[in-house]
Amino acid sequence: MPPLVEALNIMGHDPIEAHQIMVVSNEQHAKGHLDVPVNVTAMDGQIGFKWNSIERCYDLVVDRQTWSQSIPVERFMDKLTQQYARMSIHQTIKLEGFEVTEEWEMEDNSIELMATRWIS
Repeated sequence: MPPLVEALNIMGHDPIEAHQIMVVSNEQHAKGHLDVPVNVTAMDGQIGFKWNSIERCYDLVVDRQTWSQSIPVERFMDKLTQQYARMSIHQTIKLEGFEVTEEWEMEDNSIELMATRWIS
C-alpha cells in the first residue's frame, strides 16, 4: 500500500486510488468546474493528490472555497506530511530487512522509531 494511502487511513480518511475530482480554479471560475485526474482522493472527494513526476512528490488538489474540515488546509497538510514521512520510513525500514520494534510520539509531536534486524 502506498505511504500516502496508509497515512490517510491512519488519519481516519477513506482514500480512493485513481479517481477524478471536480475543482474550481480562479482563472476557470467563469467557465465552470475542471475535471482533475488524481492518483488518490479522500474526504468524499474534497481533496486529491496528483503525482508530480518532475518534483517527485504529490501535489495537493483542493478547492479552498469549499473546504469544510474543522482544521485549516495548512494544518491538515502538516499532519498528513508527518504521517506520510512515518509510513515512508516504515516502508524503507522493511525493504532494508529491519523491523520497527518500538515507536514513540514525543510531546513536541515528533516521532521516534526503534528498528532492529537480525544478522546471521
